[in-house]
Amino acid sequence: MDFLNGNIKKLYFKYLAAAFGSTLISSIYSTVDMAMVGQYHGPEGTAALAVVAPIWNIIYSLGLLMGIGGSVLFSTIRGKGDTQTRQSNEYSIKFVIPCFLFTQMLAAYLRNDKNPTLATAGVLVGGIFNIFGDYFFVFTCDMGAFGAGLATAIGSVISVLVMLSHFFTRKNSLRLVRPTRLPDKVRRITVTGFSTFFIDIAMGILTILFNRQIMAYLDTNALSVYGVIVNVSTFVQCCAYSVGQASQPIFSSNFGAGNKDRIRRTLRCALGTTAFFGVVWVALCLTIPNQFIRIFMTPTQEVLQIAPTIIRCYGLSFLLLPFNIFSTYYFQAIMKPAYAFTVSVSRGLIISGILIFLLPAAAGANTLWFAMPLTELLVAVYVAVMIMRSTKN
Repeated sequence: MDFLNGNIKKLYFKYLAAAFGSTLISSIYSTVDMAMVGQYHGPEGTAALAVVAPIWNIIYSLGLLMGIGGSVLFSTIRGKGDTQTRQSNEYSIKFVIPCFLFTQMLAAYLRNDKNPTLATAGVLVGGIFNIFGDYFFVFTCDMGAFGAGLATAIGSVISVLVMLSHFFTRKNSLRLVRPTRLPDKVRRITVTGFSTFFIDIAMGILTILFNRQIMAYLDTNALSVYGVIVNVSTFVQCCAYSVGQASQPIFSSNFGAGNKDRIRRTLRCALGTTAFFGVVWVALCLTIPNQFIRIFMTPTQEVLQIAPTIIRCYGLSFLLLPFNIFSTYYFQAIMKPAYAFTVSVSRGLIISGILIFLLPAAAGANTLWFAMPLTELLVAVYVAVMIMRSTKN
């Protein structure tokens, strides 16, 4: 696979398939856990995992910080050279936290070391184990939420072990060398990777803010519906991640080599893909909202009555979410970390946080669900302007 001379569409869609499979299976960890616990404990279990979700988003994002930041620097240099409850406590499996970090970091490096298939295989094997392990531990062994956490923990360990095998194959081009200017490299990796890192940190922060406002203005039924939205949003974000991860090696290598036309052609492919994902997810939210609810829990009648309005309002944000998240990868790859930082912090904390607090207080409780659609719209305007400016230059 030649990032600098190969066919752009073939390269992009080959990497997109691998990245999409990898990120999709990654999302299954939390999604299957939510579904199994929701079916086992009911809406209370779903609400409990909505409380736990921010913690795992933060853990996941730490892996993205070093993985994305380090791999962007690696491929750019290469381009220049050679072209609330007991359930929530039961769920926590603390001793595998390092594996969650390394899963994301290793996957990023394998894709940039031209072995996306193994990155996908590693996540796939762990994800498959998690699916069957969830059912076995939760229902067969009657372990409830703890069983879901245990299956996730073991699946993560399996994924890391599979991906580590790359470093013992001939495809591996990464070598241990004595570092030079280490503080500068760490700074550059951290600055470049921070925006993608903050996207997931922000998801945890937003979940906490939504939880607080839901309990202040609404009730636990609304919180259980929001728990489902968090998982649907995870799938949408994974679609956006796959576009960013597929295009990032191509962007950064060609940026290092000065191949501007190849960057523009890759950008066209990526923007078309984000538009497709956005339309599909909004259509699903508008047409089958209660089907999402039934997947993740055994719902009460009260939950089924309020869910369609909530999911349809919040789901409008999915139209622009893939575009906004992808933009952080693009700006990182072309060494515009300030643009990426503005996008991630604006949509993940500043604009969204203001709207989450302001809308229900000023216009009623149910306007809370429009906070994210308005946030994504405002951020998308900024992103469009910055992409046009960057691409023109």
